[in-house]
Amino acid sequence: MRILVTGAKGQLGSDLIRELTGRGDDAVGVDVEEMDITDAEAVARVLQEVHPDAVIHCAAWTAVDAAEEPENRETVRRVNAVGTENIARVCRELDCKMMYISTDYVFSGEGSQPWEPDCRNYAPLNVYGQTKLEGELAVSGLLNRYFIVRIAWVFGLNGGNFIKTMLRLGQTHESLRVVKDQIGTPTYTKDLARLLADMIVTDRYGYYHATNEGGYISWADFAAEIFRQAGMSTKVVPVTTAEYGMSKAKRPFNSRLDKHKLTENGFVPLPDWRDALTRYLKELENGKA
Repeated sequence: MRILVTGAKGQLGSDLIRELTGRGDDAVGVDVEEMDITDAEAVARVLQEVHPDAVIHCAAWTAVDAAEEPENRETVRRVNAVGTENIARVCRELDCKMMYISTDYVFSGEGSQPWEPDCRNYAPLNVYGQTKLEGELAVSGLLNRYFIVRIAWVFGLNGGNFIKTMLRLGQTHESLRVVKDQIGTPTYTKDLARLLADMIVTDRYGYYHATNEGGYISWADFAAEIFRQAGMSTKVVPVTTAEYGMSKAKRPFNSRLDKHKLTENGFVPLPDWRDALTRYLKELENGKA
């Protein structure tokens, strides 16, 4: 199967290329140098040349706080919304399936009930969430053969993430303040890549939620487990979002994602997040990041 992956140099895109290639698929990875997704003509040209059976769209503006800066907002929208629409339009012309990687940030983050994959009570709190929602609506509005997969709290080998930040700060701080009232579940890109590769070869289209298993936790819980597994003595001081302050963008308090549709449709869920963390730390230790 020929699959074009956008954002191929990112945390998820790079793992996805490795996973697909390992399965014998013809994986074509593109990043901004090969295809500027905000340029409709460039998107049409590249996709028509590659003529993929499917596109997995991982590329996005993900710097949540920077997205709030007035000078960045139009660029964020062009990447997350217009860029996604550009890809969806060409997928329709080529009659190829599309998978769009989205986020829990399309929801309000209120309450404590897990968000259902087919819930349409959208209420993004920030520019990032709003533009990712606009990308979702473009895909669902233009295509019939699509997957929209929402993820949260992502970590992988390429680029920065919460785990790398905690490990770095833990080297120079005896204690760290970490928020306790934002609840969700981490997602390891290596595990996610396996799931997405399983999904893309099927016709079980629709909306899905995908994070690692192991229950819902706070960022403070996650940080404590990171330090425990890493053998570090750094103490985690749980604080509320209000006490922590500093963020330009509002964050959702409730990032719980209901993943029942995965098993209902025959897909194997991701492993426990603690197991994922163990494997990830070993990869970091082995110098693969």
